[in-house]
Amino acid sequence: MRDLKDWKGCPAPAPVVLDGRFVRIEPYDRTAHLQALWDGFGGMAINPLLTYFAQNDFAGIEDFDAWLAGVQKGGWVTEIFRDKESGKVVGMANYMRPDPANGVVEIGGIAHGPAMARSPLSTEGQYLLARHVFEDLGYRRYEWKCNNLNEASKRAAQRLGFTFEGVFRQHMLSKGQNRDTAWFSIIDSEWPVVARAFEAWLSPDNFDAQGRQKRRLEDLRSEFSGEEAS
Repeated sequence: MRDLKDWKGCPAPAPVVLDGRFVRIEPYDRTAHLQALWDGFGGMAINPLLTYFAQNDFAGIEDFDAWLAGVQKGGWVTEIFRDKESGKVVGMANYMRPDPANGVVEIGGIAHGPAMARSPLSTEGQYLLARHVFEDLGYRRYEWKCNNLNEASKRAAQRLGFTFEGVFRQHMLSKGQNRDTAWFSIIDSEWPVVARAFEAWLSPDNFDAQGRQKRRLEDLRSEFSGEEAS
């Protein structure tokens, strides 16, 4: 357990480049990334992709551009995912609602284009973003929140090692309706096991010749957690 008597807080998350084996994470830059990100989401196919985002549907890339500018002005740190094999921009995620004084930050605004489907890119991307928060910036708590109707997001959070904490009823408005929000977190004492499982899952040894996983991330985490407890 961390000794907090001399706690002085953490740096606020800032734009960062993070390199993995499958994915490169880059700070969003409008000139370099806007069109590529729009195209990576399939153009107007972005609206069904972002069904559970709170903003209204986009009428085109201009609306998407304005939304990105607005959330960044509001304090989000937007990072894009680039497939290292193809060089294409394939998704995004955002560090949100940072509380450096208490060492708490949320990862959200996550969206994956079709090129990220059924690939290790998203898992590695989430690992790199979490590792930066815990190991480089020293945060105590890493949050994931989503619309409680978004079953895919809830499954993803739990697969990645986040613990479900409950549902905040009528937490916010989303597309003109009440939204109940499911809350998840990883805390610093859990990170060593979560990180070890990520690293084992991402190892080349964990994939067969067709690129299929040999062991599930959840099973690796359970095994390593049992070792820690014994």
